[in-house]
Amino acid sequence: EVQLVESGGGLVQAGGSLRLSCAASGFSFDDYAIGWFRQAPGKEREGVASFSKSSDVDTAYGDSVKGRFTISSDNAKNTVYLHMSKLNHEDTAVYYCATGAPFTTIHPAWYDYWGQGTQVTVSS
Repeated sequence: EVQLVESGGGLVQAGGSLRLSCAASGFSFDDYAIGWFRQAPGKEREGVASFSKSSDVDTAYGDSVKGRFTISSDNAKNTVYLHMSKLNHEDTAVYYCATGAPFTTIHPAWYDYWGQGTQVTVSS
């Protein structure tokens, strides 16, 4: 059974940094892409970052986070991270990790399995 558990969210001041973790089980990073997504109140779910070991393109980022966020993985811990820096109020959202996509993509429709999410709040 595929399971994804996010952690690391919280309250951070604008300009600060935060690292989110996604503990994965029930599949291999060789099988599927991993993605990070976020959803703010009243807004659609937005693709933030994606990582795949098997795609020609190994990482992808949403335009709003390029240069500020980095996705990485620790295969030994079966964990994927989202390193977030230079945070601003617009980054406030519930952040989800997901898997099941066959290639690197930040389009949520490709993903079959989702975690419960972790709240990130950026104070101005």
